Amino acid sequence: MRVTLTRALFAGTIVALAAFTTPALARNHSHHHRSATVAQTTKVAYAHRHVSKRKLRHVRVAAIEQTNTQAPGTGFAAIGASGMSGGSTLLAEARRYLGGNPTGWAHQWCAKFMNMVLERTGHKSSGSNLALDFARYGRRISGPQVGAIAVMTRRGGGHVGVVSGVLPNGDVQVVSGNHGHRVAESVYNKGRIVAYVMPVS
Repeated sequence: MRVTLTRALFAGTIVALAAFTTPALARNHSHHHRSATVAQTTKVAYAHRHVSKRKLRHVRVAAIEQTNTQAPGTGFAAIGASGMSGGSTLLAEARRYLGGNPTGWAHQWCAKFMNMVLERTGHKSSGSNLALDFARYGRRISGPQVGAIAVMTRRGGGHVGVVSGVLPNGDVQVVSGNHGHRVAESVYNKGRIVAYVMPVS
């Protein structure tokens, strides 16, 4: 009788403990499950946001690349296009010096660089080291073309370089000297352009 009572008490204790701990364990599991779900959702959102940014950058780059490979006469210019009165040769020569300063000048050397590129490709120079004087050089054209010389304004003076691409909104990509104290290829607002000219032999 005593043994039977002990067994009954032991079994009752086990049942009570199980009934008490099961909801707690369930709540604990649910909490961890919710935490894991929130963490996963956050990671997915973070990854999606960054993938979207990468896709956006890719779309922007692709748009510029597509613009730069359009045939001349379609409204967009093609990088390295041929048959443009020596313009593509001018662009290729200008790109040779990207990242450097071949003029030896420390200040206001974009026109100096432009004249150097002209002379090294067999063209006459402008005869001036002032950027805005290029507006009176060569043959004036009505709009941007790859290989053309872009003459533009800047605060306190002008700037000059070779067009290497035209964006859909009309802004131009230009290789020029003294951009950040080096030869660089950068996009300039179309509103800054005062003239496009083609080189003369």
